[in-house]
Amino acid sequence: MRRPLLPAMIAAIAALGLASAAWADSLSVPIDQSALLVLPPGTQNVVVGNPAIADVNVLDSHNAVLLGRAYGVTNILITDARGRVLLNRQVVVAGTQTDRVTLFKGATPGAPAGPENYACAGQRCERTPMPGEADIDYSRYEKPYVGYADRAASAAKHNP
Repeated sequence: MRRPLLPAMIAAIAALGLASAAWADSLSVPIDQSALLVLPPGTQNVVVGNPAIADVNVLDSHNAVLLGRAYGVTNILITDARGRVLLNRQVVVAGTQTDRVTLFKGATPGAPAGPENYACAGQRCERTPMPGEADIDYSRYEKPYVGYADRAASAAKHNP
């Protein structure tokens, strides 16, 4: 009687292996952008490991939006009403691979060597400092970007 159960057990273990392999795939979202996430049926709770890296906004019982906030790796955990894990995936937030130009400069008097990053659309490119650039150059551009985000957050608080 134990022999007929053996193929069923092997099939069940293989199915679990395939399911865990599918769950092991990471989700990738570009920094400062969002991606639609289809929620598994029965979703009750959605948690992001480090909301400073990525965050999630649940739209309805079927959809959520994953937001890339900072470079790094975290995870998203989705459970049902009984606390069972429906999804546990790694989330990778990285820079975009398209519509971006990086200019590598040599050292000149008064200017450090290193990369300068630009975001481009059509014939126009705008300076977009990224981590890894020279501190002097990065600091010059960082304050306006941080200030812009702070002003936008402040406006959102005052205009619900």
